[in-house]
Amino acid sequence: MLYEHWLRTALERPAEIALREGASGRQWTFGELADAGGKRESVAGKVAYPRGISAEFVIHVLQAWRDRRIVCPLEPGQAAPVVEPPPEGIVHLKTTSATNGRSRLVAFTAEQLAADAENIVATMGLRQDWPNLGVISLAHSYGFSNLILPLLLHGVPLILADSPLPESVRRAAAAEGELTLAAVPALWRAWLDAEAIPPNVRLAISAGAPLPVPLEEEAFVRRGLKIHNFYGSSECGGIAFDASTGPRQDGTCAGAPLHGVQCAMGSEGCLEVRSSAVGQTYWPQPAEQLQDGIFRTSDLAELSGGLVYLRGRSGDQINVAGRKVSPETIERVLLAHPAVRECVVFGTPSADVERSEKIVACVALKTETPAEELKKWLLAELPAWQVPRDWRIVDSLAASARGKLSRTEWRERLFPSPGGQMPPGLRNR
Repeated sequence: MLYEHWLRTALERPAEIALREGASGRQWTFGELADAGGKRESVAGKVAYPRGISAEFVIHVLQAWRDRRIVCPLEPGQAAPVVEPPPEGIVHLKTTSATNGRSRLVAFTAEQLAADAENIVATMGLRQDWPNLGVISLAHSYGFSNLILPLLLHGVPLILADSPLPESVRRAAAAEGELTLAAVPALWRAWLDAEAIPPNVRLAISAGAPLPVPLEEEAFVRRGLKIHNFYGSSECGGIAFDASTGPRQDGTCAGAPLHGVQCAMGSEGCLEVRSSAVGQTYWPQPAEQLQDGIFRTSDLAELSGGLVYLRGRSGDQINVAGRKVSPETIERVLLAHPAVRECVVFGTPSADVERSEKIVACVALKTETPAEELKKWLLAELPAWQVPRDWRIVDSLAASARGKLSRTEWRERLFPSPGGQMPPGLRNR
């Protein structure tokens, strides 16, 4: 189904540019890309593992679609999962981002993948005359659904930058007309600081992590560019999109549900997502939170006025002497401080009160700033009990290629087992 859909897409525009590689300078028309994917010799095995950010990734996917093999995209250096191939009808396996401490595989049918692409294209207004400039991981759900599927199923051309570094992005965009650029907040921050956001970007999208309102406002004031916050999940693809034309007033607002997506409140205040794009199952171990076209997230949420507001994750809530606070609440206020570049907040066991936690803030700064000043900043917006007691200043929080900051990972790094060494670049405050 997917390969036949691709061939129809290619036949509609055989002489137009479909794909360009920034690193090599090579380019393919839709007709040439169809030939490249169709002429490759078949490879043994039920599962294909495309990797990297290159034309080879795209051709590898086409070859797998042609041969009816399951596609399981991987990051460079990531080992292939050791599991039995899923049952008949499954064409794609996504690897979740492991923000809750462990990664899982999600199985999709062709219809579910195509539905996600349709929802994204229809909601965001992706256009064939605004090529996607590709800098994010093609293996992650975000990159595959926003870059690969619009190219192969909707004819939206793709320009692959050789790296996300400011100069590489400028160079890749320079030869193009109007562009769509999908990235993560850390990249938008770096490009804005380096004055490297290409002037021909017409549609700017940010996902992978919540887009801080101060960053959104700064881009709008300095560049006149609206960065649209996009919220999704590996288990169900796109969920919500902020289509407004100006900066949001509330950083918890994820936007409105995508075309074809229905959102509802589930148990314990967590969001439930229903759509034709919801994955079939976790593989090889199914779970009740993903079944029958419904994904039951662990995201605490509120639905109001047709918009989705995210209030944190149920498993990340910090228990402070019987009162609970979401770390995202603290992070949003901290990120509004002009000296804070990045931050992550989490709880660790407290020796003061049984079954209680202390709040830890791990912060990367733009300029040297005392922790006391950051505490005063928080106290002006939050109750005293929500202000972190433990402050760690680091050189960088270095989000993953998916734009994720794992609280589990930073908790383990900063609070190693007894006798462990403090990580380099870390200072107590």
